[in-house]
Amino acid sequence: MMVSLDGYFEGPGHDLSWHHVDAEFNDFAQAQMKEADTILFGRRTYQLMESFWPTKAGLEGDPEVAHLMNETSKIVVSSSLKNITETKIWKHVRLINENVKDEIVKLKNEKGGDIILLASSNLCISLLEWGLLDEIRVMINPVIIGKGTPLFDGIKKKITFDLTSSRKFGSGNMLLIYKTQ
Repeated sequence: MMVSLDGYFEGPGHDLSWHHVDAEFNDFAQAQMKEADTILFGRRTYQLMESFWPTKAGLEGDPEVAHLMNETSKIVVSSSLKNITETKIWKHVRLINENVKDEIVKLKNEKGGDIILLASSNLCISLLEWGLLDEIRVMINPVIIGKGTPLFDGIKKKITFDLTSSRKFGSGNMLLIYKTQ
């Protein structure tokens, strides 16, 4: 999850223009995605990704990430979506819209690589409260945006973590990796 120095994961109107993204970050993002065999999304993040990565702009703009996004298994958690569509390019998509906690438990118990959650704050909060996230990777951007949506807006209980590693990027971004206790 990307976050501003003042704790927001998005600015007003879902603005992400303040993210520090460069070649070093892109290499990191690709390596992280290669570790996973499933990407988990909430509805809004899924719709943003689906509207970009299988398009000409996505395919030509960053072919490696586009390939990973389009080919990796994707699970969308949404109570409002009733169906999702796979295409020749946008493949391996499944919708979970009921019994979410039980379905995620089943998914975690399957053999395979990591499951990564991309930028879906509400889903992240639910998974944290259910005890279903093993690790959180927070990328702090050295920028104060003043207002927006706090990273863990709406969390209802205290959750503690252990810092397992950190990495400083040339852009000034700082990656903090935490395990849940």
